[in-house]
Amino acid sequence: MKLLATAAVAALLATAVQAAPLNVAASLKTIDAQLDRDYPALESLYKDIHAHPELGFQEVETAKKLAAQMRALGFTVTEGVGKTGLVAILKNGDGPKVLVRTELDALPMQEKTGLPYASQATATWNGDKVFVAHSCGHDIHMAAWVGTAKQLVALKAKWKGTLVFIAQPSEETVGGARAMLADGLWDKTGGKPDYGFALHVGNGPAGEVSYKAGVLSSTSDGLDITFNGRGGHGSMPAATIDPVMMAARFTVDVQSVISREKDPSAFGVVTVGSIQAGSAGNIIPDKARVRGTIRTQDEAVREKILAGVTRTVKAVTDMAGAPPADLTLTPGGKMVVNDAALTERTGAVFKAAFGARAVLQDKPGSASEDYSEFVLAGVPSVYFGIGGYDPAEVAKAKAEGRPLPTNHSPFFAPTPGPTIRTGVEAMTLAVLNVAGR
Repeated sequence: MKLLATAAVAALLATAVQAAPLNVAASLKTIDAQLDRDYPALESLYKDIHAHPELGFQEVETAKKLAAQMRALGFTVTEGVGKTGLVAILKNGDGPKVLVRTELDALPMQEKTGLPYASQATATWNGDKVFVAHSCGHDIHMAAWVGTAKQLVALKAKWKGTLVFIAQPSEETVGGARAMLADGLWDKTGGKPDYGFALHVGNGPAGEVSYKAGVLSSTSDGLDITFNGRGGHGSMPAATIDPVMMAARFTVDVQSVISREKDPSAFGVVTVGSIQAGSAGNIIPDKARVRGTIRTQDEAVREKILAGVTRTVKAVTDMAGAPPADLTLTPGGKMVVNDAALTERTGAVFKAAFGARAVLQDKPGSASEDYSEFVLAGVPSVYFGIGGYDPAEVAKAKAEGRPLPTNHSPFFAPTPGPTIRTGVEAMTLAVLNVAGR
């Protein structure tokens, strides 16, 4: 009994030490001094990745670059997880297992920033040759991820536990996280992490950190329709069933589901991003393909919109006297839900570190993100945002009523220095706050 009591007291003492408040000011001072030394290499890595982007599940060279960085820091690295993902583990005594995630993939689009290190890369996507660009900001995330790893290695005396650094493939297709989990991710990490963190850059002012407990993002569903018609000569439309007309009618009519069926106060979006049909102006084709995305933040709203999309497709084909359309609705990423207690704990550190630049979000964002798969798998997490533009530029644009390019714009161009530095500062503090001693 005495031995058991002694063990229990030791465990309580260990917990007390583990829960000791982080000295944020001293930690930030140390981080910044190390960042001064590390930053040139981080910027070089960022520009290299930016100039050489790869699409989802094609990120072979990108993964190699990150693997080399992590091995040089002493992490044990496993490559090829979920096809092109990697897992880097660093053990430092007894303590919590902390996940830090970045994404590897870029987008099938052309960059138009004019930067000296702008991407000129191309790749094959859905059978077509396309330009490739890091217009979502994953290159910033990767640089901050490596920078955080460097910090935590330098600060090994200040924390205990196991770091689980995950570089995930194909976030843009919302398939990479699932692929890693299906490939036995937790077996490769020695069990499910106790805490998880991820970040995303946006078009706010660099140096700003934003966070929110609870629902942070939206659920996404993919929309893919092929309208089947009867082709013919453009001068004789009465002899045809025009699928282009059906595609156009659907694109307009489906918005009535949003404006007339959904509760106006509830978030819901149906966006058609691609219509493909025909080869020449004087030919009515026999098929038209429509692809889009559906975003919601409530399951009842989601079901209403999915039912409305299905009904609208049928109404359009019935009106045209056409054969049934081929409709595919593909579930994508679920809502990211931040752990309330961990967000409160992390937000307090952000406030202490960044002051007024630590912003509590008042509502969820409309984008989707498959980090939700790790949350749904049972990892209490905080997913937070960082700004990416020069604060003076943000202020000027606001004064002029001019929006700055957002993620997925061909002109999206974060300012690397303050953006990467803030990402490293915030992520390092978040990890130290749960693993520090």
